[in-house]
Amino acid sequence: MDLSAEQREELLGVLKARFEKNMNRHHGLEWAAVQARLEAKPEKLWSLHEMERTGGEPDVVGHDKQTGEYLFYDCSAESPEGRRSLCYDRAALEARKANKPKDSAMNMAAALGIELLTEDQYRTLQQLGKFDTKTSSWVKTPADIRQLGGALFADRRYGHVFVYHNGADSYYAARGFRGALRV
Repeated sequence: MDLSAEQREELLGVLKARFEKNMNRHHGLEWAAVQARLEAKPEKLWSLHEMERTGGEPDVVGHDKQTGEYLFYDCSAESPEGRRSLCYDRAALEARKANKPKDSAMNMAAALGIELLTEDQYRTLQQLGKFDTKTSSWVKTPADIRQLGGALFADRRYGHVFVYHNGADSYYAARGFRGALRV
């Protein structure tokens, strides 16, 4: 789970270029402060690397002044390509009798060291651009909905953000998940 010095430098270069290209996502923040935080938390670099490797294009979308943490979200235009065709969680995956997907969104997020976006986080992301106009993304589902077998996903269509429900065991080629990471 450690990155080589070359991988760290390459990742920091990609993150810096994305940060500078998309200043509308993080008004008032400086890359030098973000980089210093990343260098102080090298274990988080691995998760950012995995977000990048699976197509998430992580970028800084906020700063928690109380904790000093920077908030990264997947900012790829569409749901990350390397994280699609997944049901919602392990229970849903185990409940499928046939045609099981390769994994679940919650399991893969945990393996990457990230969290699924909540509905509120997803809506915040959508204020920063137009995301998921051709795909959809699972979002963290409240326990009462999940206990009844459902799960939530969201997308942008017709100029609006929609949140829908589906069986947690469903999966589609155009549905993945977006993650959040606090650094």
